[in-house]
Parts: sequence; structure tokens; C-alpha cells
Amino acid sequence: MSTVAFSLPPLSARAAASRGAERPRSLITLWMAGGPSQLETWDPHPGGLIGGPTQAIATSVPDLQIAAGLPLMAERMDRVSLIRSLVSKEGDHERGTYFVKTGYRPDPTVQHPAIGAVLPYQLDGEAIAAGLQMPLYVSIGNGQWPGRGGYLGEKFDAFRVPSPGRGVDNLRADVEATRNARRLAGLELLSGTFRQGREGHPAATRHSETVHDALSLMASEHLAAFEIDDEPKEVLARYGDSDFGRGCLVARRLVEVGVRSVEVTLGNFDSHAANFSIHDRLVGMLDPAMAALLDDLRERDLEASTMVLCIGEFGRTPWINPLDGRDHWPSGFSAVVAGGGMPAGRVIGHTDPEGGDKPTDPIPVQDLYATILSRFGIDPAVELMTPVGRPLAISDGKPIGKLMS
Repeated sequence: MSTVAFSLPPLSARAAASRGAERPRSLITLWMAGGPSQLETWDPHPGGLIGGPTQAIATSVPDLQIAAGLPLMAERMDRVSLIRSLVSKEGDHERGTYFVKTGYRPDPTVQHPAIGAVLPYQLDGEAIAAGLQMPLYVSIGNGQWPGRGGYLGEKFDAFRVPSPGRGVDNLRADVEATRNARRLAGLELLSGTFRQGREGHPAATRHSETVHDALSLMASEHLAAFEIDDEPKEVLARYGDSDFGRGCLVARRLVEVGVRSVEVTLGNFDSHAANFSIHDRLVGMLDPAMAALLDDLRERDLEASTMVLCIGEFGRTPWINPLDGRDHWPSGFSAVVAGGGMPAGRVIGHTDPEGGDKPTDPIPVQDLYATILSRFGIDPAVELMTPVGRPLAISDGKPIGKLMS
């Protein structure tokens, strides 16, 4: 495993002004929980058998249309690339989430790490990660299945922030320093007694490591990155008055101080009934937040070092069921990628306007992640060792040629 030096710049104008190799590269995943309909977002087919009432609008990319509920993103499609032909064999929410977050289908013999955990593990290493005062992987919002470290260990599980923009609960000490020190000394006495005779067992050190990490975070000068009270009103308005919008703003603040991976959840897209009203509401949150995030990353010189991925666990069926809903559909759904060295303005694949289950230029999910890893300078074929001594490739996919050139 290769590692590189990684340091967190002070939370100041320097975070926005630094350049080049000094800036750590980051991934922001906009997680559309529940499976968004490609037909109501990035791949509409208005006026046909499967389109329903959803209309399409022109974009900044010639001949490309997206759903009318995304007018701000329509103006920015020349800054992103769109995959309309992702394919998966997992049509269950939990299994689909596992697959799309890890690039591997569920396997009872191993817990694979999410790509959000792989990036800091590969780029920063265990030793460096242990010395940081901020988590390297953060999950914002109430996602049911946040990314996990899997066989990389619990240290690489996503740090959960359920209420974006309101700081993090229980990170401010409510007692004076001397009393707090006495409490910690007593805790260490108990912990030391527990560790006796358990040397070499993971449980012997896990609690102490957790306490150490919590104390480091409590002392961090970067805690303000989780808060948005100091943001101008016009910035807050651009992201939208929603937890998802505030989560995207926190994500931008976190990558400014060096956090490697941030996951912001918007849900629930599970629209088996009332598909169109559900998507009207949720797409209305996605559009301003994603557009504002892309704008801020560009304005703060974070675009080249920050990749943004918008994706869910699968799409929705072309046909509309009797409840005016769409059901699970892993056979041709959409993802948007931007920044981080990805080419822009490209469209890969398309789905059948008649509702067929075979999109043109199908892209397996694992190929998308092999592409992302490659863009971060990580060889997806590198094998990591699981705790039981089993070597596993980071990804068994192949980079997508159209996104590598």
C-alpha cells in the first residue's frame, strides 16, 4: 500500500487559497437513498410509453436533455459527465446499497469496505489516519446504511452526522478541565485493568483507541467545519432550505479542511406509490444543493481536487404501476460524476425509450469505481489483506475508457 503525506490546513482563507500537491484530494458522494428514478432525473423520456408526466429541458451540453425539475443542473451539465447505463444484479435496497457503495456484491464470508473508506486507507495510511484530529470519512444525514470500513477496520467506518449544520453532539466538554482530567484518569485505570491478560486481542485496545480519537476530535481546531452559522445568508439560500442542502454545504467545508470522503444522503426515493410527487419534492432539494456545491468548489479552487458523485442503489422501472409508482430497476440507471480530474460534458449510454431492460453501452457498477480509484491514483487491482489472511483486489472492475481519456 502506498501512502502520501497528509496534513490538514487551518480553517481559514488559506484552505481556499492553497494549490497543487498541498491540497488533499477528496470525494463527495451525494447518496440518493431508496433508488431515484432515472426517468424523473437524468434520463427522461417524455411523451412516450414510459415517460409519465415528467418533462425534459435542454442543457448546456448540445442535444442533451434532463428532467425539467433540474433547471440549475441543466445549466451546469457541461461541467459533469453523465452515465445513463449503469447495470447491477442487486434489486434489494440493502444488497443494492452494499454493492453500489463497495463495488462488490454481498458475500457472507467478507465485509468489503466502502469506496469512501478505501480512499483514506490507501492515500493516507493507518498510521497517518491515527494521528489526525478529524475523521477521514464522514456520513451526513440519516442514511440507513452508511459506508463502512469493512475488513479495513472500524477506524475507517464513516463518522455519522445526522443533523447537518448544527455541529456534532457531545463534542464540547461541559465540565472544567481539572475535573475532566480526573474522570479520564479514572477511566484509564479501569481500561488498564481490562487490558491485563488480553494483549493482542482487538477488544483490549479498541475502547482506548475510540476514547483517544474522540478526545482528539474534541480538541480539534477544525470542528467549526461541521457548523454553518458563519456562512452568509445568500450562501445558505443557494444551497436550499433542507437538511440535504445544509449537508452539501458542510461537505464543502469538510473537504476544505482535508476530509477525504464525505457522503451526503438525500432520501427517501423509494417511490412504489406517488412516484411523481415524491420526485418533485426530492429533486427540488437536489437541484439547488448540487448546483451550489459545484459552483462553490469551482470558486474556491476545489474543483480539480474534489470529485462529486451523485448516485443511488438502483433506478426505477420504466412502467408505472397501479399506485402511480415505479418499482426497483437495476437494469439501466444513472450516475453523475464531476471534478477530481474527470472529463466533463460526456454522456455514456442510454436506456430504451420503449422500456427494454438492456441499455446501450452498459456500465457495471464496479467499472465506475475502478474509474474513480484510478482517478485518485489508486490501482484498482491492488490486493489488500483481510484479517483472516485473504487477499482481495480493491476492485474487480475495469476503468471506463470514456472517462479516462
